[in-house]
Order: sequence, then C-alpha cells, then structure tokens
Amino acid sequence: MFVLRTPAEVRKTLADLPRPVGLVATLGALHAGHLALVERARAECATVVATIFVNPLQFGPNEDFDRYPRTFESDAAAFEAAGVDLLYAPAVETMYPPDFGTSIDAGPVAAGYEGALRPGHFRGVATVCVKLFSTVGAERAYFGQKDAQQVAVLRRVVADLNLPVELVVLPTVREADGLALSSRNVYLDPEQRAVAPTLHRALSTIADAVRAGESREQAVALGRTLLVPPAREAYLDVVDRDRFVPAESARHTLAVGSVWLGTTRLIDNEPIEGGA
Repeated sequence: MFVLRTPAEVRKTLADLPRPVGLVATLGALHAGHLALVERARAECATVVATIFVNPLQFGPNEDFDRYPRTFESDAAAFEAAGVDLLYAPAVETMYPPDFGTSIDAGPVAAGYEGALRPGHFRGVATVCVKLFSTVGAERAYFGQKDAQQVAVLRRVVADLNLPVELVVLPTVREADGLALSSRNVYLDPEQRAVAPTLHRALSTIADAVRAGESREQAVALGRTLLVPPAREAYLDVVDRDRFVPAESARHTLAVGSVWLGTTRLIDNEPIEGGA
C-alpha cells in the first residue's frame, strides 16, 4: 500500500494504477462501517484509495477537533489488510495553505438539522470532499447512510458542479443492539452506552408509524416516547432525503434524529419507503 502526503504524489502514483478508482474518505478512527465501504469499493473498482484527514473546516470552535481520536498507525494497518492500494494522509498545511480562501456552500440542503446545530460544518465537508475528488479523480466515492444529510449535501454538490464522480451509499453498520457505529461512540460512558440504542428504536418506530399512515407529527411524537434519560433530544423529524426539509409525503423520506448523551451527540436515521 502506498502512503502519500501530497496531491502531486497521489496523481503521479495513480497515473500508473488501473481504473476505475474507488475513494473512501475518512477522518480516521476506523470502525467496521469504514471497512465495509472499503470492501464494497474493492469489489467494484480496480484501484481503491482511502484517505485519513481530520478536517478542521468541519469542526466548530467548541467541538472536538483537538480530542477527536487519532489512531493513524492502526488505521493504516487496517486499510492495508482490507485491500486499500493507496492511502492519502495530507497535513493540514497541505490541504489549507495560509492563503487558502475558497469554500463550497451547498445551499438550503445544508441549512437545517446538522447544519443548524453545526454552523459551517457542511461548508467544511463539501470543501474537503471537492478537494479530495479533484486530487484522486475517482470514478466512485463511497459513503455510509448514517451521515444522511452529508450524503444529501454531497449529492447536491456533485450535481451542481457537474463533478465526474458517482456517490455510492451503503447501509448503516450497527452494533447488535442497533447502535450505529461511530468513531465518537468511544466517548460514551457505560450508562450512556446502555441507552444509546434508544435513538435507533425511536427512529424505527417513527418510520413504522409513517408507513402505517400516521402523520409526521404523530409519528415523531410516538418516537419521542422511546427516548430515555440520560439521552436528550437534539432533533427528531421526518425529512425529504434529498432536500433535507420536513417531508410532505412518505415517499423518498427518512426518519432522522440526534440525541445528546453527556457532551457527546449521536446521529442516526431510518429510511422510509412507500406511501403516497
């Protein structure tokens, strides 16, 4: 596996590797969800590129950038074992030199929910992903369904900017009790970990209620009853999966939610199919 640090090194190396190229972009602190993306990319692409970059642009001033788990050596070993051909791990100064001034704003799809709770977050996500898409030139980029609003934002960016990359979205990988895998789960203490799966149970209940014909408001109210302390609701809703606004029907929708557990905030979603 090549481990490279600059765009020039990546482009030069990829020139000699077969196409198509699949990209798996991460912040590191890998879990089984990340490796599922690599497995899919490995099955579909001749060359697999992974990235590890803790992107400061997507962290707010009071968020966990400084303490975000950084486990580069074990992450690199896991990527190599999973069949990654090239690992791109740039320094912050390489990605954002002192005179860097460009950003990507995806518009209304980035405004609510995570966008409202984390101002500027999706601008940072869109900006770094466009840089990675440009550097790697992958035909496909692989993402997890857990970060559903991120997926919607990147789909908007790819469509609006006519970027020649296909976004491949894989189902959320979960623990046996339903908790979505996340690098931030390591922050949970035993009490918080015990109640964390109630978020997914609430979202599944909301989705089932919508499928059964309940209104958005009724479904959300029903799901809310499943959240138990110390979990505190950040938001629960049913949204259009592409526009990320409150849904007007049950078609192409998601039950989305977020809870606080201490200082850690978890997100999750449950796809809803069918309906009018």
